[in-house]
Amino acid sequence: MQNAAQQQPSPLLFFETVNSYQRTAAIKAAVELEIFTAIGEGKTSAAEIAQRCGTAERGARILCDSLATLGFLTKQESRYGLTPDSAMFLDQRSPAYLGGALEFLLSPMLMDNFKELTASVRKGGTAMEGTMVPEHPVWVQFARGMAPLMFMPAQLLAQLVKLDTSRQTKVLDIAAGHGMFGLAFARQSPNVEVVAQDWAPVLEVAKENAKAAGVSERYKTLPGSAFEVDYGTGYDLVLLTNFLHHFDPPTCETLLKKVHASLAPGGRAVALEFVPNEDRISPPGAAMFSLVMLASTPSGDAYTFAELEGMFRNAGFTRSESHQLPPSMQQVVIGHK
Repeated sequence: MQNAAQQQPSPLLFFETVNSYQRTAAIKAAVELEIFTAIGEGKTSAAEIAQRCGTAERGARILCDSLATLGFLTKQESRYGLTPDSAMFLDQRSPAYLGGALEFLLSPMLMDNFKELTASVRKGGTAMEGTMVPEHPVWVQFARGMAPLMFMPAQLLAQLVKLDTSRQTKVLDIAAGHGMFGLAFARQSPNVEVVAQDWAPVLEVAKENAKAAGVSERYKTLPGSAFEVDYGTGYDLVLLTNFLHHFDPPTCETLLKKVHASLAPGGRAVALEFVPNEDRISPPGAAMFSLVMLASTPSGDAYTFAELEGMFRNAGFTRSESHQLPPSMQQVVIGHK
């Protein structure tokens, strides 16, 4: 009887999904009010949090109880505490603070795309303007907001894709954005020179980060469209982080052929992507990314490794390999010239 009861249909998943906007609103309000920072400073009761954050005590209590229910806070008697994740990513005093990413992740442009998802499904691509319009200002928001989130994956990528730092090495960082991935390689050795390609306003953010990292003299920029600018040649490494998923396979192959031509003999192209399994429904984070591309781009997708391997092969690469990059949900695909 117990097993039969457990198998009864339930509307729980429906209601949790439909009401998920409430979770988004709760975390947004907590970041805007600096709730996590206040608790990290030792303000752990509703009254203390309210005074620190300028809210009603009732408001602080209800929001903090909700955050504890969601797993962002702990609660013992009437005192709240940070979870390890919240302490690392949501306390403004942490170098890994992610609150700034909300400006991009919850930007009206991205949110509005999902309001028109029904139309996008009918069309097979975004029903809105989308994110691929040349020099779209959202990418400056992305560069500023997502840099802290990408710092750790960038370091992990640089450790995975080792360079011969005993000699002069050239790295091309396509769609560099905040520049964190190219900068991770520049930090490895004074022999590494990075050329960052992106739209000119976005590259201003990357240059700020290069200056902060102390590598400005070895950090060059190449403004313009990745499909139109002249990369030059002789690169040992070309980075394509979070870029290929914005386009259909023929467009990706066109870009990869250009990348292949820019590489020195024995050079490598490195893509960082959300890579679902062949079933396209697992793992959940990578599989669901296809929906983001449907809503926000004309023809982008989350590609399986077999699909990416085929693109690299058609572009002239001799072989490709895939590596997990934990704890991120993304994979690294390396194409060898």
